[in-house]
Amino acid sequence: MTALRNFYENPAVPVASGDARTRRQARLLARALGPARAGAPPATVLDIGCGDGTAAATAADVLTGHRVVGVDWSQDALRRAAAHIGHVVRGELTDGGLPFATGSADAVLFSEVIEHLVDPDAALDELRRVLRPDGHLLLSTPNLAAWYNRGLLLAGVQPVFSEVSLRGIHGRPGTHVVGHLRLYTARALRAFLTASGFDVIRIAGAPYHDVPRPLRPLDRAACHTPSLASILLAHAHPHHSP
Repeated sequence: MTALRNFYENPAVPVASGDARTRRQARLLARALGPARAGAPPATVLDIGCGDGTAAATAADVLTGHRVVGVDWSQDALRRAAAHIGHVVRGELTDGGLPFATGSADAVLFSEVIEHLVDPDAALDELRRVLRPDGHLLLSTPNLAAWYNRGLLLAGVQPVFSEVSLRGIHGRPGTHVVGHLRLYTARALRAFLTASGFDVIRIAGAPYHDVPRPLRPLDRAACHTPSLASILLAHAHPHHSP
């Protein structure tokens, strides 16, 4: 665990995701929240695992009138995030590790985080705790079954997004080690969210910013079939029994 923490505190490790995914996710949330009403308090949107804050800043441009708070446990990431967004808080995805009251958040953005977690079950328990009963979870994660990964596996090549080491890339395309521990297909993500106490409203697709330029039209087209898309975007509510 110490080695993993040191890895994520390393400023050389990428902490930002693609702008296209961020905007798609923010637009989904903006439609769900609706416009901010005059005289009403702004919705509180927590960007959990905000990294350097660039994604939160992009989302804030779309979520006009709502309050976006960046949350991360990496002090280095929070220092960088403070330059992009006005509110940053340190927190962890453990039991009570987020410094927010139960049911206090209107929405949670959980972007490219779950694939890095040793214990994703505890993380979703904590997200469900801080969300209002009618709150929104917008989660994104790489798709193990992306269209090109299916071809790579058939050729005996390690899929993109998967990693076998924190020290280097082995057996797959790409140049950056980013610490992925968990990978999901669309079916697995839906089942996991449901088992974790969420009602899945929609799973959509988004493109991956690192796809080679000649293949980007194919990657955008794959978004119309989320099970083939590079990135999975899930919109869910906490489940409450009648």
